[in-house]
Amino acid sequence: MAVAGIRDAAEQWEVRDGRTPFEGKVTGVRSEQVRMPDGSWAQRDYQLHPGSVAVLAVDDAGRVLTLRQYRHPVRHRLWELPAGLLDVPGENPLHAAQRELFEEAHCKAGQWRVLVDFFTSPGGSDEAVRLFLATGLSEADGEKYAAHGEELELEAAWVPLDELVDLVLAGELHNPTLVTGTLALHAARTRDALDTLRPADAPWPARPF
Repeated sequence: MAVAGIRDAAEQWEVRDGRTPFEGKVTGVRSEQVRMPDGSWAQRDYQLHPGSVAVLAVDDAGRVLTLRQYRHPVRHRLWELPAGLLDVPGENPLHAAQRELFEEAHCKAGQWRVLVDFFTSPGGSDEAVRLFLATGLSEADGEKYAAHGEELELEAAWVPLDELVDLVLAGELHNPTLVTGTLALHAARTRDALDTLRPADAPWPARPF
């Protein structure tokens, strides 16, 4: 039985002196004075982010598609899931996820469900991620996407879910989307709850579409 009231709820505290001192190509930095419960004002600086989608793609053998990519801010080459920005205003998240699966793995999926929604770092960024579960995989039609930049060194591996769980718990994998997706799918399978996952077009209040 669910505990009453254990749900995240949208809320807006009073804000003054809002400004955006930095705007980059994709993200920016927002600085605001926020009124605290005791009446004082505190400065909060956070990253503005358009949001992201990610795909946990599972083949018929129960293996998860993972991609290894260099991430400069953390100076690591991380194993991740296919993912991308919601940088087209108003784009349907499912369409964005399908595009990312095609571009990064030249795959398509017959079945799509929402696995989990989450904020990556709610204390310092407004980035929201919708993570889809994709099954019924096959090779995509047409020519492969022409990679560029850091994507030129993408390395792919199909890894059994149980192995990913072990690696996460051993502290060997650190990408938050991969960690979240791995543990969420493991929990859904363990509880025989895959059929209760939300449809691919389920509402997403954090990034309405």
